Amino acid sequence: MDPGAGAGQQRARGRLGAPSSGARAPGTPWARFSAWLECVCVVTFDLELGQALELVYPSDFQLTDKEKSSICYLSFPDSHSGCLGDTQFSFRIRQCGGQRRPGHVGEKRSDSWAPVSLQREPAHFFGYVYFRQVKDSSMKRGYFQKSLVLLSRLPFVRLFQALLGLVAPEFFDKLAPCLEAVCNEIDQWPAPAPGQTLNLPIMGVVLQVHIPLRADTPEPGPPKQSSHETLLPAPVVLPSVHELDLFRCFRPVLAHVQLLWELMLLGEPLLVLAPSPAVSSEMVLALTSCLQPLKFCCDYRPYFTIHDSEFKEFTTRTQAPPNVVLGVTNPFFIKTLQHWPHILRVGEPKMSGDLPKQVKLKKPSRLKTLDTKPGLYTAYTAHLHRDKALLRRLLKGLQKKRPSDVQTAVLRRHLLELTQSFIIPLEHYMASLMPLQKGIVPWKTPPQIRPFRQDDFLLSLERAGPQLTCVLKGDWLGLYRRFFKSPHFDGWYRQRHREMTQKLEALHLEAICEANIEIWMKDKSEVEVVDLILKLRERLVRAQGHQLPVTEATLTRARLYIDTAIGSLPKDLQAILGPP
Repeated sequence: MDPGAGAGQQRARGRLGAPSSGARAPGTPWARFSAWLECVCVVTFDLELGQALELVYPSDFQLTDKEKSSICYLSFPDSHSGCLGDTQFSFRIRQCGGQRRPGHVGEKRSDSWAPVSLQREPAHFFGYVYFRQVKDSSMKRGYFQKSLVLLSRLPFVRLFQALLGLVAPEFFDKLAPCLEAVCNEIDQWPAPAPGQTLNLPIMGVVLQVHIPLRADTPEPGPPKQSSHETLLPAPVVLPSVHELDLFRCFRPVLAHVQLLWELMLLGEPLLVLAPSPAVSSEMVLALTSCLQPLKFCCDYRPYFTIHDSEFKEFTTRTQAPPNVVLGVTNPFFIKTLQHWPHILRVGEPKMSGDLPKQVKLKKPSRLKTLDTKPGLYTAYTAHLHRDKALLRRLLKGLQKKRPSDVQTAVLRRHLLELTQSFIIPLEHYMASLMPLQKGIVPWKTPPQIRPFRQDDFLLSLERAGPQLTCVLKGDWLGLYRRFFKSPHFDGWYRQRHREMTQKLEALHLEAICEANIEIWMKDKSEVEVVDLILKLRERLVRAQGHQLPVTEATLTRARLYIDTAIGSLPKDLQAILGPP
């Protein structure tokens, strides 16, 4: 397959694309395009080679042979799915060979303002697929089979699905010229800046999207069109760039949504066996979105096949199952991964007005490798009692024919409040470890953040635990103890410690800028003055890169202090320390 993929890419290079740089810095060819997408791929079925990469655009975008192979296999449903017609799904692959396109300053700044769950993936690609399989007597196999794939580092599944819904049907009719025009249009889009409502023209349609800001409420609602701007044609307003219809995804497992939330919180390995890549990828993405606003720190694969380069890594029995949520459609995985502690088998989605039959909780010993019935196969016992009021409310909504987006809002709000109730005590305890501001003095090293002591935190729960904001009863202490061993605690703690360290450095810089530098310098040696200059410059660089939360006035004063300090030194040192 790889030789064919390589040949396909060589053909693509001859047909399409202008030269573009690897880093895509602002002002270079395809810089705006690469703020949204890495590249667009076309995968076709070759009678001799199987799935083959027919086209990559821009044509100079570099993919390793392993990445090409993964994209080819993951862009087609496997033979167990039997998908006829058009189907959309998504996958996520590990980037090979290190980071080839380092993000420029604008991207890093955008990420610092974005919610943690929507920041760019530095080491993974998302693939958004539109696959078409239709009968065609002119083809040797009697079928037309082709996939259009958008490769991106952004987890904007709702936006890219909408984009594919517009572009793919047109592309399958007109092929390469249509794709080139679309990519040129995307290269005119404004950057996906957090907090902005953007109008994105594509093929005569304007998609209007709101890019969430970290400070936004988690459900900002549909974007509002600017009053001073009248667009013709009227824009297609997307309510979210990333949120799926959670109620539709979770319909067969609503009775176990809280248990699944616990499994996600604890970073437990979970296999999702679904009838198609569409159901598989949506279920995995829905599960990993359960923890918002907490970042999902484990690996996850919305759609995974036996051909994936990481198949051996994930299926080995020589060590404990990895912390990954794996979406598959091939029943072979039931046999291969029957040692995994949690397996969710879901059937074909039924969109009738009634609540579909809920999958049952079953012991792993009930797992049959050949004919596994839908169910959640696990020996895990939930720490928290089930919220029966939530299920009653959703059932009532079904009886009243409440729209799915309203049901989704109810479900998402429940999960959000559950996560917040769990995280708020951790946030309060973490904040108590921050040194007092009065201990931060200008000319001394700032005090350290005190260590996180798990026993002290657990004792604090008696007076400031989740019971203050959540009515659910259960073994909260046991849940926290297991959480401490999970990748999500490590990810949360590292992020909060980094933010607190930056805040500490910013407060120290402000303290220096409010002090009188000339009085300080009176009895200081040249070495001490030079040391201060170098430290202030290092802080300035970090602050200008938006890594320190300081005001522009503080930055201006810091520059002035640097100039004053340099001016106090002998001429030879001034020449060395002059403007960098």
